[in-house]
Amino acid sequence: MTMPLMRPPRKNPVLRTRQMNLPPGARGRVALGLTAAAAEGRFELQTCDDCGTVQYPPREVCHKCLSAALRWRAQSGEGELLGSTTLHHSNDLFFRERLPWRLGLVHLDAGPTLMVHLHGEVGDAPQRVRVGARLDRAGQAVLIGFPNEGSPHMADDKMLREMTSDPKFRKVLVTDGKTETGQAIVRALVKAGADIVWVGHAEPWKKMGEGLDDISALPQVTLVPLDLTNGRQVTELAGSIGGKVDIVINNAEVHRTFGIGARRGTDVAKAEMDINYFGLLRLAQEFGPALKGRSADGVTGATAWVNLLSIYALSNFPPHGTFSASKAAAHSLAQCLRAEMRPAGIRVINVFPGPIDDEWNQHTPPPKLAPAALANAIVKALRDGVEDVYPGDVAQEWLERWRDNPKVLERELAAGG
Repeated sequence: MTMPLMRPPRKNPVLRTRQMNLPPGARGRVALGLTAAAAEGRFELQTCDDCGTVQYPPREVCHKCLSAALRWRAQSGEGELLGSTTLHHSNDLFFRERLPWRLGLVHLDAGPTLMVHLHGEVGDAPQRVRVGARLDRAGQAVLIGFPNEGSPHMADDKMLREMTSDPKFRKVLVTDGKTETGQAIVRALVKAGADIVWVGHAEPWKKMGEGLDDISALPQVTLVPLDLTNGRQVTELAGSIGGKVDIVINNAEVHRTFGIGARRGTDVAKAEMDINYFGLLRLAQEFGPALKGRSADGVTGATAWVNLLSIYALSNFPPHGTFSASKAAAHSLAQCLRAEMRPAGIRVINVFPGPIDDEWNQHTPPPKLAPAALANAIVKALRDGVEDVYPGDVAQEWLERWRDNPKVLERELAAGG
């Protein structure tokens, strides 16, 4: 049984902040298929279309029939633990700082035998285990052996916390608390055990509303002025709390309907870009360096950056055309941010919801994603250590159609869906 994580002591400010050492991150192009699946929370292995063999490690051709017709397919991960060992010495700096470290050999029911990291609740061989794929601090897929039945505190396992961004006992910045979505995110973080949640609100002279009043009454919540169009305000906030934030959740957005011809001028499109794209850029320039500097700062060090994007970022939805364009720009910028944060071990999580049940989608027919469901998906993504999340039925359907044929989806959306 995993012992529950206790609240860590406050850091001694005299001590030097440790710098991150990443695990070995070199992978061949074929092996990146395993990473692509793990980034969305799936465990996939190569399966031969000709003979049906499931193989590991990844190869260019099937090791049994030499066919090149290989596809990545989801696996249950069920298998038998054949043996285990505990490392007490390592030449790699990352593992040397985290010893002892358990490894095991697992024979999957699907056929291959794998070397995996072992969760602390997995006992000695032989026993049944379940293998799953997670992203390590270098952003590459690794395989972990889990017990078939775990305890309520499984997520507190020391090794597993290295692979995830659990908000428990961490300090979080949510950039917009005035929306129902932002308030749902704050409640979900508090429920997940976040230590402090700073909640941004622009235009403080406006009436807050009951929702913001309710969350501000929570003992973990502190309201902070934050307007992402105001570069000086972003800089001042970063100077005030940037060295304390462990997770940034950027949910601030401007969402307007219509495309190009139905609206004159560029004012609305500029407002969307100023928050949805340039707001992310300002935030990343100010808070990014602080997060990177604290990524190895103990069990509750800086760990993740979450961007609330939209499924419209993948393919433009003409009834929300300029909003789609701003989210596509933010998606591209988030990919750059991910590349720059990865050397420090900070995970950038992009969330692509379908239409949310809010004021800007009042005339959009169901199904729509409830703010609470979106908030729970974000917390789950942090706990599971994934990179890309597509919450809701609409987002899942659009994603499948986009992967099948982006040009067909473009034509379908132009014709009304």
